[in-house]
Amino acid sequence: MARRIVFLMLVAVTGLSLSGCLVAESKYLKKVEEADTLGREAATLQEIQRELATENGALKAQLAKVKEEAAGLAKDKEKLGADNKELEQSLRANTDSLSQSVADLRQKVADLEAENVRLKAEIASTQMAKEEKVREVSKTYEDLLDRMKGEISRGQVTISELKGKLTVNMVDAILFDSGRAEVKRGGEEVLAKVVDILKGVQDKAIRIEGHTDNVQIVGNLTKRFPTNWELSAARAINVTRYLQSQGIDPAVLVAVANGEFRPVAPNDTDEGRAKNRRIEIVLVPRDAP
Repeated sequence: MARRIVFLMLVAVTGLSLSGCLVAESKYLKKVEEADTLGREAATLQEIQRELATENGALKAQLAKVKEEAAGLAKDKEKLGADNKELEQSLRANTDSLSQSVADLRQKVADLEAENVRLKAEIASTQMAKEEKVREVSKTYEDLLDRMKGEISRGQVTISELKGKLTVNMVDAILFDSGRAEVKRGGEEVLAKVVDILKGVQDKAIRIEGHTDNVQIVGNLTKRFPTNWELSAARAINVTRYLQSQGIDPAVLVAVANGEFRPVAPNDTDEGRAKNRRIEIVLVPRDAP
């Protein structure tokens, strides 16, 4: 009985020892497994850490590049700001200049318009004056035609009007004796017919032109008139002096000698030479040459 009890006690003690060993081993294995797990996790975390470090380096490099680009953009912005300010100043100056130019042009346009108005009025006035002068010359022409119709019908006088120039052409025979330059009485009577009409002419010069044929002066007559120049000059001057003596203003009288050098007909016939020996009384504008 006692032995049995001892045996049971040994068995119990032995069981307890084995059970404890089993429990300790189980805990150890569990710890080992936990350690392996932790080791693997640590290795994974280390790998993640390396990847993050690499990524962090890349991000830092990217950040540095971005900062560099930002600095460049800031400089560009500053430069653009300066350029923009300069452009604004230039634009303002150009605008002021253009505004002044526009104002000047407007003033010039206004001045030109005023000048145009003045010129139009002046042209109208000049045209009216011109028309008045044309009417005056035409009336003088008609008066002369009426006053000298007898001489005209006999071919001693011709009267023409062209572009405001009126010409009274008198053959020398009705004014002078042959070879002489003094106006004869019959010639004075003919000239008297035009005096009153010439007195009424305004703003005209009265040009008395002496003409001859081409027959050269010979004999004793050359002592007074060496050439046809002198004869035509003396005749023109004597007619001019007669007109002055009749009250025509000498300031409007002009005596001109043409000699034989402005013929109106050929000098190879008596009729042609007779036409070339003449006195012309020409009404021209005062400023005409």
